[in-house]
Amino acid sequence: MRVSGAKNSVLKLMAASLLTPDECIISNVPNITDVQIMMQVLRTLGAEVEWEADHLRIRPGDLKSRKAPYHLVRRMRASIAVLGPLLARYGEAMVAIPGGCNIGSRKIDMHLKGLVELGAEITSEHGYVTARGSNLKGAHIILDFPSVGATENLMMAAVKADGNTTIENAAREPEIQDLAAFLGSMGAGISGAGSPIVEIEGNADLHGTSHASVGDRIEAGTIAIAAAVTSGDVEITGINPSHLGLPLEKLREIGVEVEENRDGMHIKGNGDYRSVDLATLPFPGFPTDLQPQIMVLLSLAPGAGIVTENVFESRFMFVDELNRMGCDITIEGHHAVVKGDGPLSGAEVCATDLRAGAALVLAGLAAQGQTDLLDIHHIDRGYEKFEEKLSGLGADIRRAAVDEGEEF
Repeated sequence: MRVSGAKNSVLKLMAASLLTPDECIISNVPNITDVQIMMQVLRTLGAEVEWEADHLRIRPGDLKSRKAPYHLVRRMRASIAVLGPLLARYGEAMVAIPGGCNIGSRKIDMHLKGLVELGAEITSEHGYVTARGSNLKGAHIILDFPSVGATENLMMAAVKADGNTTIENAAREPEIQDLAAFLGSMGAGISGAGSPIVEIEGNADLHGTSHASVGDRIEAGTIAIAAAVTSGDVEITGINPSHLGLPLEKLREIGVEVEENRDGMHIKGNGDYRSVDLATLPFPGFPTDLQPQIMVLLSLAPGAGIVTENVFESRFMFVDELNRMGCDITIEGHHAVVKGDGPLSGAEVCATDLRAGAALVLAGLAAQGQTDLLDIHHIDRGYEKFEEKLSGLGADIRRAAVDEGEEF
């Protein structure tokens, strides 16, 4: 199975296209709700956006608006990514305080603090953040935490600042490297992406470009865990396996057979598993976006494993739903104790967010009997044709509309 393009990269590439009036073509784009929302954001700003097969054609031209409205931004946190490009190109931007998955407080303080260091003036009122600064200056910025969103916003703002910028304690995710490659193809000078220190040459004269996004490592990891929980045998392509270094190592520790190759990986589950402990951390640590899924697998492994969540304080909201299906998970602060080896049983459950929804699908695949999953709109935000891909791998899964909600 070939994974789609990375949601967490494509959304930022779309925002970065606003840095030039020229046409930008982004390929390997997943047809998911979040991409559709970002298309609406760009169109509201005045850009022309066309969807063609698996790629987007974006023509920003001279944007008519500098305001990303609340009715769109509230639906997707990644909309905050337009703040840096609009400020860099026009000297002003107004963006609603973002929404997205309800998995805990994800403030944008570091975004704003970094923009201030570049010379912007920030005000916040009536639910909007306004940034102004027609003469941004390069700066040495040290992030309190390796925030992906802050690193990306500051990179996009800094490419047009006067002088060079250094971002220290920068996020190292593959999506950061993909954004740097995209900006580089537009004419920016960026070095160090993928390391804790990113350097950006300012005053870039940016032009249009064509770029293919990286594969979605979270989708690949989700499918790999799906293979494990069902004792399946799956070939996953379209992903650099180094982008899943620690998750693949944890699968091996649990007892899953993992073979890496240049364009993906071969995953073979056998059901003979053992429990492990793990902690979520920024890349190259274990990704928080795979934490709910791995807890399903640990629920099938004898013994007790401890999952420590270090990124989002409310990421365990879905645990009650898994326990309805027979999991034995106890929350103690930011730790989850997962006791495994018990059979799971199908039940009616509700997706609380994007990755929790995927985890509940995986639990349904492993459970005895039928599972009905409600609120699957969360899944559509980040997985392209999820049920079709799983069906193609042999899963008995379907989408159906019902009077009281939605279910798989």
